[in-house]
Order: sequence, then C-alpha cells, then structure tokens
Amino acid sequence: MLSSLFQYEFLQNAFISGMLIGLIAPLLGVFVVVRRMSLIADALSHVTLAGIAASLLLEKKVTAFVGINPLYLGMVFSVGGSLFIEKLRTVYKHYQELAIPIILSAGVGISVIFISLADGFNTDLFSYLFGSISAVSRTDMYVISAITVAVILVIFFLYKELFLLSFDEEHAVASGISAKVIHFIFIFMLALVIAGSMRIVGILLVSSLMTLPVAASIRIAKGFKQTIFFSVLFGEISVIIGLFLAYYLDLAPGGTIVILSVLILIMTIIWTKYTKGKVS
Repeated sequence: MLSSLFQYEFLQNAFISGMLIGLIAPLLGVFVVVRRMSLIADALSHVTLAGIAASLLLEKKVTAFVGINPLYLGMVFSVGGSLFIEKLRTVYKHYQELAIPIILSAGVGISVIFISLADGFNTDLFSYLFGSISAVSRTDMYVISAITVAVILVIFFLYKELFLLSFDEEHAVASGISAKVIHFIFIFMLALVIAGSMRIVGILLVSSLMTLPVAASIRIAKGFKQTIFFSVLFGEISVIIGLFLAYYLDLAPGGTIVILSVLILIMTIIWTKYTKGKVS
C-alpha cells in the first residue's frame, strides 16, 4: 500500500482523510464520553444517513441534484439533528437524555422511508453505511480537512470552557461561562465530524471510533489530557492499520477499524488487570 499511495489518488484521499478522522473523532469523543452523551453520536449518524438517502433519492428524481456530493445534504441533516437535540433538551428539562433516542428514532424512520422510495439499497449507500476506501474523493478529503481545522481551533480556544462544562456544569455557569453557546458550538462540531467521517468509517460505525479509543484510554490514563493523548493515539492506530488491512484483504474499512479498536480496548483491560494484580 505504501508504494500504491504514490500512484493512486483514491488511496491518498482515503489515507489522509482517515488520519484526520482518527485525530478528531476521538478528540471530541473524550468530551462526549465524559459528559455521558455517548449515544449522541449514534443519533446524529442515523440522521446523517437520512440526509444521504435523501440526496441519493433526489439524484434519481431531480436532474438538478445529479452529481452533487451526498456529503453536503448529510451534513445539513446532521447539523439540523444536533439543533433539534438541543431544542428537545430544553423541552424535557428533567429528562434531557430523552432528546437523543427521539432524534435517533426519527433519523432511522426517515432513512428507511427515503431508502424505500429510492428502490432499496445500492452500491453508493452501502459504501456510506460501512465505509469504502475507493469512495473517498478529493473533495471529501478537502471537506474533512476543513472540519479538522475547525475542530482543532474550537478545542484550542475553548478547552477550559469545555473542560469545566464536562465535569461541573453548574460551577461553569456560576463562573460566567455561557453554557448554551459553548454546548451549541460543541454539538455543531460533533455533527460535522460525524458527517465527514462516514466515507471512511461508515455511518453505522462512526460512533464506535468516538467511544472505543476513549474507553481504552480511560483504563490506562492518569489525567484528562493523558486521556485525550491516548484516545487520539489509539484512534490513529486503529485507522492506519485498519486501512492497510482493508486494502489488502478487500474489506470494508469501517468494520476493520472498529474491530481493531475493540482489540485495543481488550488489551488495555487485560493490561490493567495484569499490572494491578502484579502490584497487589
């Protein structure tokens, strides 16, 4: 694959995009897990699927939509879903966790309707569901690059605010932090990352790349910043090795990346049990 990287544009696109996703998905995933919002990635991924299915349907029915990248409408749906989650969280103040399954259910329902109207699954939709190396275009890579820059800037400039909101929202609000604005920016970035990651990991598996590396890093990290470091490290290892295996074994990259993340998680659990047993 190393030699092929210099020959084939689609491999360059997939590899660069994969490395960027391996960085930003676990990076945001740390804050998602700490805030006990792990299911939000699943909800937004299913809403993104609705956008993809709608785009593919429109491409069949409306001439003006032919050739338009489904990624764009997927992002619109994902961002829209994140806004609805925030609205529902204010409606159900004492049961805010209800917002996520409501949007998840709506996303699944709309997706099924659009898929059935488009006469079922096709090759394009399958690649969005489970990821595909050959499907990553240069445009996709540029979009993911722009999202990566935006995420890094948000984390850099709002790290303190996000940290305080993640661990003690009441204290953060009392300190003068605008919780609603910060949370909106965070969930907006989350929606973009989920939509941008679908080409490599797949819509149905993208939430795994946000949570599994974090779950593994929590087992061995000794602080929040160390958790972020190990999460990104495990995410990159899973993506890079996963892309190599997917290319040589002709597998869907999403499944390969997720299984590697699971193996890393199992190894960290075994490692911590072994070291603790050794110390005791």
